[in-house]
Amino acid sequence: MKALFDTISESCSENVTHTYSTSFSLATKMLAPEIRQDIYNIYGFVRLADEIVDSFHDYDKNVLFSRFEVDLELAISEKISLNPILNAFQHTVHKYGVDQHLIDAFMDSMKLDLTKSVYKTKEEYEKYIYGSADVVGLMCLKIFVKGRQQQYDQLKESAMHLGSAFQKVNFLRDLKADYDDLNRSYFPNTNLAALDEKAKRAIIAEIELDFQKGYEGILGLPSEAKFGVFMAYRYYRRLLKKLSNTPALEIKNTRIRVPNYEKFGLLTRSYVKFHLKLVR
Repeated sequence: MKALFDTISESCSENVTHTYSTSFSLATKMLAPEIRQDIYNIYGFVRLADEIVDSFHDYDKNVLFSRFEVDLELAISEKISLNPILNAFQHTVHKYGVDQHLIDAFMDSMKLDLTKSVYKTKEEYEKYIYGSADVVGLMCLKIFVKGRQQQYDQLKESAMHLGSAFQKVNFLRDLKADYDDLNRSYFPNTNLAALDEKAKRAIIAEIELDFQKGYEGILGLPSEAKFGVFMAYRYYRRLLKKLSNTPALEIKNTRIRVPNYEKFGLLTRSYVKFHLKLVR
């Protein structure tokens, strides 16, 4: 029965979310039940693509990624895939009319991680972030507004800024792993081998601007999505604060994180703030 396989597929996507990201999983649980599964389906898809280019070092990543591309195309065109993650994702794509351009842009950025290690210009950097993060935010926005195009268009720019902010925080947090283990340098005109306070402050100022513009969009989200996205926003702002208070040299040599007890404390404070109507 296809319905049974679809249920299993969705369970796989949810399990991927819970296993790979406690913070994203926690924020997703704050969404209304009727949209929660589709966000799991999107996360499962982007996580699988990301794992291919970042983690499967003992295998031919180019071959794996090319096969994944073919399977993705067939999943969307045939509305079924024997890959449970892709089967769940294609269901969400068709349910909400997720634009093919967003999917293509995401895959293009992931493919860059197979061959490109240094982003020398702002244009290269922004294009990569658009494909790796902004479009993921836009896919989620399609679900948040339940496919309503006018509301999607109104919130699109803010959603992109929020996606950019999240990705840039990830870049700064994962500086050691990206630079030392994967030989990647995303920030243009920045010597990551000798990251200093001035360069760090410039990056943080750029992220803060994205957060300001992204927050404006959160206020316009439907009630089903607003608290979950606000929770993710609060988590990443907390992470940015920790990065801001951490010496540049330490950021280069260790991975800064928010412990689980802090995440749950943040959830409690965010819940109170949100329901006291302090989010305006």
